[in-house]
Amino acid sequence: MKIKDDFHHLIDSIGDEQLLQHYYQLIQNVNQGKVGQLWNNLSDSEKQEVLVAYDESFDNNNLLTHEEVKSEHEKWLKP
Repeated sequence: MKIKDDFHHLIDSIGDEQLLQHYYQLIQNVNQGKVGQLWNNLSDSEKQEVLVAYDESFDNNNLLTHEEVKSEHEKWLKP
């Protein structure tokens, strides 16, 4: 199958072990039917908050730079 060969080549081309672990976990969850489990456990108001935040994320004025986030959370980022 071409898709399996393409998938194997893609995996082989990823050098970041942590990234591979995340992809593995994602695929494993999908394969086990866990997709949507978190969403389904949210209340209606929590779901609405997520959808509003998602819509707002398309406006660059609502976004923070990486440096701004690091600065705001610096006390938790220090070992």
